[in-house]
Amino acid sequence: MSETNNEYFRGKVCVITGAGSGIGRALAENLAGRGAKLALSDIDAEGLADTARRCTELGSEVKSDRLNVVERESVLLYADAVKQHFGVVHQVYNNAGIAFHGDVVRSEFKDIERIMDVDFWGVVNGTKAFLPYLIESGAGHVVNVSSLFGLIAVPGQSAYNAAKFAVRGFTEALRQEMLVSGQPVKVTCVHPGGIKTAVARNSGYAEGIDSARFAAFFDSKLALHTPEMAAHTITEGVRKGHGRVLIGWEAKALDAFVRVTGSYYQRIASVVTKRFLP
Repeated sequence: MSETNNEYFRGKVCVITGAGSGIGRALAENLAGRGAKLALSDIDAEGLADTARRCTELGSEVKSDRLNVVERESVLLYADAVKQHFGVVHQVYNNAGIAFHGDVVRSEFKDIERIMDVDFWGVVNGTKAFLPYLIESGAGHVVNVSSLFGLIAVPGQSAYNAAKFAVRGFTEALRQEMLVSGQPVKVTCVHPGGIKTAVARNSGYAEGIDSARFAAFFDSKLALHTPEMAAHTITEGVRKGHGRVLIGWEAKALDAFVRVTGSYYQRIASVVTKRFLP
């Protein structure tokens, strides 16, 4: 990684939710290595403490707080505390999220609501809480993590698709609003493909689904890229000011596939799902 690339992040205050594991931890370590100051949060206090220790060892100044992104008042107070601690906030990576597998018929209302609360409203809460401080910084950046499933819908992921499509729409509209109003805030929507994290093992499942079998399938067949690769792709996209960051060849290929086939992709995805997925 060149010194020039690192200079863009050196000394900047970067907020990362969901920093206790996976892409969030990899992002924290990547930015620590680039000289950023970090405000890290996660609902998993143990994982968060480990990430904070690693980043401190890399030489970063770290503020670490347990945070549930669903609790709006807590997020608002957290944003104030980060600003008070560092004096400025430059970048926010709304990364915290959970997964759920189950079709609409078998999914409970509470399952769908929980996914929307964490994966969509968590992003909205983080964006709204920090946006005034990002504008104030004069060099702000909002980075919202959607998914490959924010580009393409698949059977069994209706709730997750809904949340991640919502993140995409919210983020793309926000980017245009910042451009229209001339605010000094860049906006990036991230769409990871198959990343080697514990997301499938920690996922929620509708009744009747063999969770162990599905998690094993994801880990062996779909988890293609390391969190470190994802973090590097994200930070390079941020450095270059990209509005959309696709992670992995499969994300790029499926994005193109949907654009070319239109709604016909849904029939193809249905056949593939029926034949190959557990």
